[in-house]
Amino acid sequence: MTTKKDDAGGSNALGAALKDARLATGKSLRDVEHALTGEISNAYLSQLENGRAASPSPQVLHALSTVLPVPYERLMTLAGYLKPGKGTVAAFGGETLTDAEHADLMKYLAFLRSRKGK
Repeated sequence: MTTKKDDAGGSNALGAALKDARLATGKSLRDVEHALTGEISNAYLSQLENGRAASPSPQVLHALSTVLPVPYERLMTLAGYLKPGKGTVAAFGGETLTDAEHADLMKYLAFLRSRKGK
């Protein structure tokens, strides 16, 4: 298997971000697996974290963003699907948002969208 490198040619930035987020929440690999009702196995998450699995699908990244404190756009960027600064952040006039600001914005957007269906 090929290890996905980050833009700077360093080690697996996506895997490091996933592992850091998981550890920061105090969740085990199994906890994440159970939270996702088996959508992603703990073995596959371990492979992602350690750079032994490359190119996870956008669906996998979205699922992970629902249980880990990493915005979906950031995961998509780290996986190479988006270029830095493109996507939802570009909608704010090119302003650079911190990860916390971006996460708050995405939570607010989810809230707005949930009210739309009522």
